[in-house]
Amino acid sequence: MTDLKRINDIYEMYTSFTDAEPNGKFTFSAKDNLTSIDFESCAGSKILSGYRPPFDATPIKKMREAGGFLQGKTNMDEFGFGTFSANSGFGIPKNPYDLNRSCGGSSGGAACAAAVLEDHVALGVSTGGSIVCPASFCGVYGIAPSYGRVSRYGLIDYANSLDKVGVLSAKAADLGKYLRIIAGKDEHDPTSCVQPDMPEKDRAMKSVAVPKEAIEGISDKVMTHFEASLESLRSMGIDVEYVDMPVLKYAMPAYYVIAASEASTNLARFCGMRYGQQDGDLSLGFDAYFTSFRSKYFGDEAKRRILLGTFTRMVGYADRYYNKALRVRESIIQEYKKVFTNCDAVVTPTMPFISPRFDEIANMSALDVYKADFLTIPPNLTGMPHMSVPCGYSDGMPVGLMFTSDHWNEDVLLSAAVEWEKGFEMKRPEVKA
Repeated sequence: MTDLKRINDIYEMYTSFTDAEPNGKFTFSAKDNLTSIDFESCAGSKILSGYRPPFDATPIKKMREAGGFLQGKTNMDEFGFGTFSANSGFGIPKNPYDLNRSCGGSSGGAACAAAVLEDHVALGVSTGGSIVCPASFCGVYGIAPSYGRVSRYGLIDYANSLDKVGVLSAKAADLGKYLRIIAGKDEHDPTSCVQPDMPEKDRAMKSVAVPKEAIEGISDKVMTHFEASLESLRSMGIDVEYVDMPVLKYAMPAYYVIAASEASTNLARFCGMRYGQQDGDLSLGFDAYFTSFRSKYFGDEAKRRILLGTFTRMVGYADRYYNKALRVRESIIQEYKKVFTNCDAVVTPTMPFISPRFDEIANMSALDVYKADFLTIPPNLTGMPHMSVPCGYSDGMPVGLMFTSDHWNEDVLLSAAVEWEKGFEMKRPEVKA
């Protein structure tokens, strides 16, 4: 048994991988919803078991062209639907600091791989916090760039207007190094063709804003480290000020309306006739066939979001829910823009609590799980770049600090990560192999 297989048997971070000797300049992994020619791409769902894409997603293609060796596809919540990677059809990835706790989601396997494997970089995908949440829970660095900075060609979409491909690593400098590799215009994805070039030299972060509304409901364990982090930022010469951003409280309902609406249309293609599983009863009529097949292979959370999204797009309800949510998104963007006239970034805790145990997650309602993302949803909803850095440890578990900057201003975040790493002592997990 190879070392990688032993490690994966413990952490379940990969859905598929190769134990071949790496033959590239660097080794990387990709979230299971990014297509690749040499691995199945199932997006964490049983409904796509057996699907072998005929092409690489653009971010994977660019990493290979830069000399990267794709080691495997990382575990995730089914189609990205979740906060704890507990909704995967292929096992649940375990937190490298405590096997009884969650890696976070939905890029949980990616964050776990970045934490336990030496010199490893992971490609993740974020819709509502799916990069920074697991980065926080697993104690690594993670960045979700501006919407459109990285091509989504080859991504099995959750929500088209929200999805972003980013980078996770235990090293701060890797964020800028590999983001610059996967970023850029791609004729296959029109949303990537309007971006300005990333500057070659990162600008220093000089000031941050703390929204008063964003630090309500934070656990004492996290708040202690957040307040200490603000003092560390001040010692780095960064001005810290508190601001009012009352519109942030509307981000969560707007996000779930938009995300579920777009997800329900995206998932309509998975009907047992085109991709993955195709073992339905062909003697049935179309409606009966689709119903039986999708009932069998979609998980509970996927079904819940299909129902919610279909409802919010129905005739008579679209204006009441979906179109109103789009207007709320624009209001939140403008609120951020006002703050950015005086500050380089907005800073908050990444998650309101440390990684929960699986027994605690089992007792959470769907609403409780949704509420856990109230800090990470606003920057994702607005398409603004955001980043989590480790800022402390409570009960032996990592705590994350999240920075959000204006559109296309990833360079400010990247410089801050490198400077932060100089003064922060990271505690790598003890790998159980």
